[in-house]
Amino acid sequence: MPGLPLRVAVVCSSNQNRSMEAHSILRKRGFYVRSFGTGSRVKLPGPAPDKPNIYDFQTTYDQIYKDLIKKDEKLYTQNGILHMLDRNKRIKPRPERFQNCQDLFDLILTCDEKVYDQVVEYLNSREQETFQPVHVINVDIEDDQEEAILGAFLICELCQCLQHAEDMENEMDELLQELEEKKSKVFLHTVCFY
Repeated sequence: MPGLPLRVAVVCSSNQNRSMEAHSILRKRGFYVRSFGTGSRVKLPGPAPDKPNIYDFQTTYDQIYKDLIKKDEKLYTQNGILHMLDRNKRIKPRPERFQNCQDLFDLILTCDEKVYDQVVEYLNSREQETFQPVHVINVDIEDDQEEAILGAFLICELCQCLQHAEDMENEMDELLQELEEKKSKVFLHTVCFY
């Protein structure tokens, strides 16, 4: 396995904060990485908890950025949303929905258990064609700016361990267990097939 670049997907609900932070760090470390959301719409915090900003997945990060500046530039600057969107638009044009992607990955990392369940359910509902395995691993990351950064570094560490494994398929459980003990985290892991 060493030498072959891992094909990695990072998935959260809206492809905004956690998956994009990990996408940014993994890309800087030389990984082939894509990021996605699993929700039906993109949701961002609004002026109140019951008033989120909701967008279609076809809406670009730049369009969202400009819309939020019009709505309340001060609020979205203070809560970090504009900074996050600025980072996002430097990485790719728009959020992407995992269920619309046909690419094959070696590793899919999800950022919360609900997203993990959605990814596994989607992969298991597709007709298997190549029977190529894909490891789906959940790394629970709280959806705030600081936790997204810490979670992205943990995801990067995990990817680096797996990239350097002699035999990822046979070493996966041991590597995950070592990292769980080292980081006091619990990972969910399953293997699906394309």
